[in-house]
Amino acid sequence: MLHEVSEIITHEWQRPSLDIMQGFSGAATGHIADAFDGYAALNFKLKAIIPEQANFLGIALTCQTGPADNLALLHALTHAQPWDILGADTQGYTNCAVAGDLVLGMAKNSGVKGFVTDGCVRDIAGIRKLNMPVWAMGVTPNSPHRRGPGHVGGPVTLLGSTIRSGDILLADEDGVVVIPANRAAEILKKVHEIAQAEQIVEAKVHAGMTRPEFLQQR
Repeated sequence: MLHEVSEIITHEWQRPSLDIMQGFSGAATGHIADAFDGYAALNFKLKAIIPEQANFLGIALTCQTGPADNLALLHALTHAQPWDILGADTQGYTNCAVAGDLVLGMAKNSGVKGFVTDGCVRDIAGIRKLNMPVWAMGVTPNSPHRRGPGHVGGPVTLLGSTIRSGDILLADEDGVVVIPANRAAEILKKVHEIAQAEQIVEAKVHAGMTRPEFLQQR
């Protein structure tokens, strides 16, 4: 690996309150998507690398690494706090990994709850032992350089979706959704209403309902 250090720009951001975060605990990604009129998820091509370790809830801490580089990700570790989800923008580069079990292990030691990238990761055996959800495009043993430049905390784009540090990220077996920080309280209220409405319909389906009620009324 090369170790030439180039400039890493750090942006300022705010994390949402713990009350807001805890309010989303147990929420389903589908309900959050519904609260956004159907669209809140990152691209379906992103996959949970360890499928049984898919779920996370946390606060986005973003970094833009660029292709074949992870210097900005390493700098992001110095800003990581409990509840954070590291989001690494590699500009979709998949010919090498942006992180492995050692970098992700350091992240977990800082309280990080998960990792998501539009690139690849490596060291699957070690990642499995971490028991920290990792979402990525795939797996490759190829390793990155550490050259920069890059940025930490600024907006990033993962496969067409914009994520800003301080946004809330939630993942389950269906995918990863993004809740912009400035809409968190509004979306939380909608999610609770949607969950309650779905529980009513679910009970009716279990009781034998065969078609939506609006069709039954015709």
